[in-house]
Amino acid sequence: MNLRYLIPFLEPHVQDWALEARLLRWLTFLWLFLGLVVLFSASYPIADADYGDGLYYVKRQLIWAGVGLMLFNLMVHVPIRYILGLADWITLVFLGLIMVTLIPGMGTTVNGATRWLAIGSMPVQPSELIKPFLILQSARIFGQWQRLSWATRCTWVGIFSVVLLAILKQPNLSTAALCGMTLWLIALAAGIPYLYLGATAIGGLLLAGISFAFNEYQRRRVLSFWNPWADPTGDGYQLIQSLLALGSGGIWGTGFGLSQQKLFYLPIQYTDFIFAVFGEEFGYVGSIVLLLLLLAYATLALMVALKARNAVHRLVAIGIMVLMVGQSLLNLGVVSGALPTTGLPLPLFSAGGSSMIASLLAAGLLIRVGRESTTAEVVSLQERRTNRQPHSAENRT
Repeated sequence: MNLRYLIPFLEPHVQDWALEARLLRWLTFLWLFLGLVVLFSASYPIADADYGDGLYYVKRQLIWAGVGLMLFNLMVHVPIRYILGLADWITLVFLGLIMVTLIPGMGTTVNGATRWLAIGSMPVQPSELIKPFLILQSARIFGQWQRLSWATRCTWVGIFSVVLLAILKQPNLSTAALCGMTLWLIALAAGIPYLYLGATAIGGLLLAGISFAFNEYQRRRVLSFWNPWADPTGDGYQLIQSLLALGSGGIWGTGFGLSQQKLFYLPIQYTDFIFAVFGEEFGYVGSIVLLLLLLAYATLALMVALKARNAVHRLVAIGIMVLMVGQSLLNLGVVSGALPTTGLPLPLFSAGGSSMIASLLAAGLLIRVGRESTTAEVVSLQERRTNRQPHSAENRT
């Protein structure tokens, strides 16, 4: 394999790509660069206090970004049919790893949730890494729904359900809900009958209700979301500090590096609530610019989906758009108080290796679909000979 394929900035044939693929490539790099810059500002004080190194989280994020970019560039160059051919096995492997986190003593527990596996000194979150492959496999199943037997349909719908239940058991309601909505929207785009979609939606809502009934912390989060000032030093503290950060930013922001809430007031300001620091430092104008970036990404993803040559590729593009843009909007909704507090990271912004790799993998897959949407159709040698035969007869006469 040519090692150039692992270095995303050394691509000599970018000018031959489809316009959407080229724009998505540079938009991904811009998104990643902004995320690293904001992470530097948001994490420096807490990293300096906890580790004596203000660059602690940035250094780790740069390592993960380097690994993610190599995988990103690999996805850009590998034909999508090969990746789809491995999606089922990779999905099952990550499902197995998610199940391992549920075994007592195997998973790593943080803030009451057991979502990570410790591989050496590196924490890995299988529920994050499974996301792009869940999109690939669901696109493969729903895109060929009419040609599949009922046994295959039921088997994979069952596997998808087990994935969601296992993630919910960790517990990780936010990720389970995001994966469930992504699967449902892919099925909707594939034209699955409304009866099945409606039954699935009702089942998902019932499952969420059961989760709320058995998990007190989830009920407290919803109640604090309605009125965080009812418990300003307890369940409502994080949201109040986030709102104070966003409100302090005003129109133009306090300036890069000048956030006050990141100075040990706002909890986990370098992961799930990093947008609060961004909003404080860059203000309303900066937040609008970020929303425009997400709008541009979603628009390009939809253009790739519309130009895709087959249904499976189209569903892959739609699923990745939902994952990247939908998850970002959910994170922004949580930070701004429009949605209950959840543990969803902001793609390419929040600190975390698993989220970084999953996001860059998804971005690479979307660009690959964009590249293949404009490539010439491959014709077999036999078809070529067949098409040329009448032409040759005319020449002979």
